[in-house]
Amino acid sequence: MFVRIGGVPHHVVAEGSGPACVLSAGLGLSWFDWDAVVPLLAPYRTVVRFDRPGHGLSGPALVPPSAAGEAHRIAGVLDALGLDAPATVVGHSLAGFHAEAFARLHPARTASLVLVDSSVEEDARTPAAPAVRTAAARLAAAALGALGVPAALVPLAQRAAVRLARTGGGDPAPAGLVHRCYTTSRVVRGALLENAHYRAVAAELLALRERHPLAGTPVTVLAATAGGRRWTARQRELSLALGARFREVTPAGHLLMLDQPEAVARAVLGDDAPADGGEDDPAADEAAAQPLA
Repeated sequence: MFVRIGGVPHHVVAEGSGPACVLSAGLGLSWFDWDAVVPLLAPYRTVVRFDRPGHGLSGPALVPPSAAGEAHRIAGVLDALGLDAPATVVGHSLAGFHAEAFARLHPARTASLVLVDSSVEEDARTPAAPAVRTAAARLAAAALGALGVPAALVPLAQRAAVRLARTGGGDPAPAGLVHRCYTTSRVVRGALLENAHYRAVAAELLALRERHPLAGTPVTVLAATAGGRRWTARQRELSLALGARFREVTPAGHLLMLDQPEAVARAVLGDDAPADGGEDDPAADEAAAQPLA
């Protein structure tokens, strides 16, 4: 289905029943990148997936992204579906910023927060000349489109990126679906816009942490071990800053939801997880000692 939020048609998929769970994927990804997780959640949750502007099948982005804007977008998706009860919000990579911003700005609507190998920026500062960055991203997308790059190369590049971001296997998405989503300059423009404003969104989230505490919201941080020790340490530090439960997931690359969908499902379901859903490694599953947010 498509719902209009902020003047942009958003592609939204809702499946299952029960309390709502919103899945938001990282930069350049689409709703189908959560396909392996959905069957594990749908018996227990109403699983909501959506494409941000310029991603997947959604319309082009009209304005640059911001942390507050993306938080309100998640709220808008829930409103459009008539889902008023508190929801679990799951953010992968860059969308971890958006999910955390939602939890801080809409605490009454947040049942829990799950960060899946989330982006981490400990000391981000807002770059200068945001309008120039926006214009440059749009010009670059237009130039690539005029050269025919999206149709010729982007689907192949996307498949290669997925393979590199996993510890095993390639891109499980159907080739026709990848081709449909990644051959337009709209998707290139959406990804370039998010990349151009990445530091600004990170800096805005740091400011939100100072003004809007999580107020007891349960948080889980999942870290993919393929990122290396330094990356895992940064994820652990993030969990401490958020007072979150921390889990290392192995073997898993950055696209953790493809490599270990069961780990994502267990983090979402918590006490509702089926008894035969597997056990976490006790050495890699710990609660943060002192909440700092």
